[in-house]
Amino acid sequence: MSNFEVQVLQIRDSSYNIGFKTGKVIQGKPIIKALEMITKPEIDYENMKSIYTSFAPNLLDEMQGLSDGLEISLNKAVTLFSGYDVPKTEAMGCSAVITKDYYVRNYDFGPALYDGCFSLVQPNQVFSSAGYNLQAIGRHEGVNEKGLVIGLHFVSHHDYSVGLSAWTSIRMVLDTCTTTDDAIQMLKEIPHSACYNFSMADRNGDIAVVEATPSKVVIRRDPELLSCVNHFQEEDLKQKNRTVIDNSLKRNNILQSFRDGNLTQSEMFNNFANSESPLFFTNYDDLFGTLHTFSYSFKDERILTSIAESEQILDINFLEWVKGKDIKPCILSGIIK
Repeated sequence: MSNFEVQVLQIRDSSYNIGFKTGKVIQGKPIIKALEMITKPEIDYENMKSIYTSFAPNLLDEMQGLSDGLEISLNKAVTLFSGYDVPKTEAMGCSAVITKDYYVRNYDFGPALYDGCFSLVQPNQVFSSAGYNLQAIGRHEGVNEKGLVIGLHFVSHHDYSVGLSAWTSIRMVLDTCTTTDDAIQMLKEIPHSACYNFSMADRNGDIAVVEATPSKVVIRRDPELLSCVNHFQEEDLKQKNRTVIDNSLKRNNILQSFRDGNLTQSEMFNNFANSESPLFFTNYDDLFGTLHTFSYSFKDERILTSIAESEQILDINFLEWVKGKDIKPCILSGIIK
């Protein structure tokens, strides 16, 4: 059993300075060495740049800021943080329930490749957003000031190709998209490197799951409740699933059992965050342990989030934060069993 922490960052600044300040926070942290071990020595910078220029040029500035904040070359910064041409990594697990009222999800993996940062950022030229960092500029999930929320769910490495990671795609969506339809359109255009589900909803009650492969994107909808785990459910893409998906199927059945429960955001959040829940896992050595729970209410514009085995629940009125009211500085403390 070991303690672990997540630092909560609040940055209202230019994209460059967001990168610079984030770099100073993660400088010397174990995540840097971990990323050095799994990323390539170099990538095709010009191709990466052309993709970013098309979808999120502000993130090029953020990576320049990371480069300067960490005092490393820009080439090294983009190989570590761009999420472009990332080698295959081990499977991760994520479970989410999406309704017209709220979004709730768990992220399940191991702590070695966990950034340990939750960021609220307000760049000058794109939308404000909040979410857990992945590879510094990417996000596991998050919500933006327009009330659009989105999260990733790994499916498989079928048809693996050079392209963008799912966590980079999520950040691009949060920075620039207003609605679920906007996000779907962007995810149809982004060059994906692997097979992922993207669970999402907006403040208009439009909920969807984007089932994305490097060659095809399919949309799954339901007006009341969608569950999303780690396998494709649309018939056209089922052949892209991993051979063994028993755990994913079991979690999906649990999530579907909430359909007629009429649970509040807090009640659903507890069903995910409670360490006694069948949705909470402690198989950290097998890269399947619950690291954090994230939730957003569309009506209240309220974020609830906590990390594993923590007594702290970070409760944020996101609308007030966007308008300029900072939350109290804090560090989330949890336990890895």
